[in-house]
Amino acid sequence: MAPTAPRRPRRPQTGTGPQPAPRSRPSTRPGPGVRTGPEEQPGPGPHRGPAAQPAEQPGPAAAPPPPAARPREPAPVHHLLICAALPCLALSAEHGQLTGRGVEGVYHSGRRLLSRCLLRVAGREPVAVQGRLVSAGLAVFKAVVRTPADTGPDPEVGVERSRHADGAERITLRSFAARPLRLSVEVALGTDLAEFGAIAAGRTSPELPASVHDAGLRWAAAGAGHAIVTADPPPRDTLASAGLLRWEVELSPGGARSIELRVRSDRPARTSGRTSGLALAEARAEGDDPRLGALLSTGLGDFTALLLRDPEHPADVYPAAGVPWRCGPAPAEALWAARIALPLSTGLAAAALRRFARSQFTGRGRDFGRIPGPLRDAGPHLPPSCTGVEATLAFPAVLAEARRWGMPDRELAELLPAAERCLRWLGQAADGDGLLPEPGPSGVRRTETQAHAHRAALLGADLLEGCGRPGAEEWRQLASRMRRSFRERFWVDDLTGGRPAAALLAGGRPAPLIGAGAVHLLDTGLLGLGQSAPGLLDKVQTEQLARLLGSPAMDSGWGLRGLGVKEPGHNPFGHRSGAVRVHETAVAVAGLAAAGYEKEAGSLLRGLLDAAPGFGHRLPEMYAGEQRTADAVMPAPHPAACRPAALSALTGLHLLMSLAGIRPDVPSGTVALRPMRSAPLGAVQISGLRVAGEPFAVRISRLGQVMVEQAAAGLQLGV
Repeated sequence: MAPTAPRRPRRPQTGTGPQPAPRSRPSTRPGPGVRTGPEEQPGPGPHRGPAAQPAEQPGPAAAPPPPAARPREPAPVHHLLICAALPCLALSAEHGQLTGRGVEGVYHSGRRLLSRCLLRVAGREPVAVQGRLVSAGLAVFKAVVRTPADTGPDPEVGVERSRHADGAERITLRSFAARPLRLSVEVALGTDLAEFGAIAAGRTSPELPASVHDAGLRWAAAGAGHAIVTADPPPRDTLASAGLLRWEVELSPGGARSIELRVRSDRPARTSGRTSGLALAEARAEGDDPRLGALLSTGLGDFTALLLRDPEHPADVYPAAGVPWRCGPAPAEALWAARIALPLSTGLAAAALRRFARSQFTGRGRDFGRIPGPLRDAGPHLPPSCTGVEATLAFPAVLAEARRWGMPDRELAELLPAAERCLRWLGQAADGDGLLPEPGPSGVRRTETQAHAHRAALLGADLLEGCGRPGAEEWRQLASRMRRSFRERFWVDDLTGGRPAAALLAGGRPAPLIGAGAVHLLDTGLLGLGQSAPGLLDKVQTEQLARLLGSPAMDSGWGLRGLGVKEPGHNPFGHRSGAVRVHETAVAVAGLAAAGYEKEAGSLLRGLLDAAPGFGHRLPEMYAGEQRTADAVMPAPHPAACRPAALSALTGLHLLMSLAGIRPDVPSGTVALRPMRSAPLGAVQISGLRVAGEPFAVRISRLGQVMVEQAAAGLQLGV
């Protein structure tokens, strides 16, 4: 089980849009002081880790619950080094000492097994000099110690601590002295065995008393199990009352000694998704701009660390949305991540699709075919959106594109009935104009929801036709009706050339806001022979949208803002009202490049790459959307952003696919290549991809010409 996410506060409705709709069922709300994170809101099903969670129940609308007490603010995590290998997490400050403050600590399956791990050498705390992540699941901290016997101003002892996501730690002391040293080493340990959600909500608990156990200490609490820390070599002294382990270490000149600490609990160990047998291709990128290769390799390591196995179906894995807040099942993010990762494996898409097909409503009623999911905050102008609707619309689209990338027929046949149920729900939920309202009485019709629904209808029709199933023409007709209605009702004319409304509010009134949600109008999907599905906008409207997305109001210089700077309620730290959301920027790059607007796509692409080094090439889910200045070396971090997050971890791969324009159609035996002719990053070589289950590699020249260097036998290649 992954860490349980704290529930995050509902954002105040400061705009003119409708208030959040009542929930479709009695809400399982948290107690006072528990909050939602920056992304998830109280809604259809609590957003928790892989533990058993109450199922969302379809049925008639229920009265909204009474207002809750004002929740606490999210704990800042931007300054922490986060080691992830779900379901294990280790959150440490850059100095490496676990102080027990805030959310610091080692977590297994959502419970903090270790909150305090303070090292003292020769009676002194080491002076920290560096802390960094070596990989997704390993952090290294370096420090020095000046002992009372030092003969000069320079420290004569170096300390290195290597901490893994599961809490295993190696402490290594190195002597720089010319004489033998005898040093006392103390490690003070403690824990509260608290749940992550309670800690992040500010509901702190006192440390538990320790007892001596084996070569270390043990803590226990009723209902919380126990935690054990063991040491190798065993300590010379163990003081349970102080939670203290002591050693006397002798160091010869230039010598080194190590102490290893291990943390374990009584909970059954659940292996992460990395050990499930799923093989992800090891993609690599080289070229004139080395940042893209670094972003790709770091991101793929992070993405792998976020994979979890379904405990009841261990063969199936899915990515968690992000740590530390969203480590549980998040169907929309998981399915979009599986879509981006198709060049690495269709097996991941199959596993994630199976995982969420099992949660699909199959009983009678208006919810038949829908996938449940929590609500997501939509900024100051619109009520929260239902991620379950987004996942339901993503399902047939991901399956259709996985077929084009070479998903085996057996897996395709297994998942096709669930995709048909998703389409059936779409057909029942769409109104007479073909538009899809948000569930509930608000009746809001969001732009991005229409884009997802249109893609589901078109790619669903393609899927049904390709698999010899009836109904394809019905969904093409629905998509045509949606295009006609969208162009008539969502486009807002003005003196600047017009814009797509962010939504249609009650009574059909458009909300004329320009925000990042509009990028989904460009991300239309993959059809046969490498063709893009038609979009909801016509050619003139698409050109105007590209101009708006490339304007200074939206392009911050570090990526795409969630809401234009001139819009009411703009907030550069607002996660849906002005912050740069990395995934949406990558979607914009892909959509603009596919539509032929390479200047705007190239600017956003370079903005992401310029931001990446400041985050150690581990891009968070979002950062501040402040305007880039000449003296800025990186954007300001968002204090509550997930890092790593599944979608932002795949940014490097997403950008590479946009650069190369790889568009396979394995059932037809073809691969189309539509690279960015402007070659915004110069020459790039991409290898380690998979098409039709076989290795695939391409090279892009500085002139934007592409050449396939490796492909499955029998594939017809075309540019």
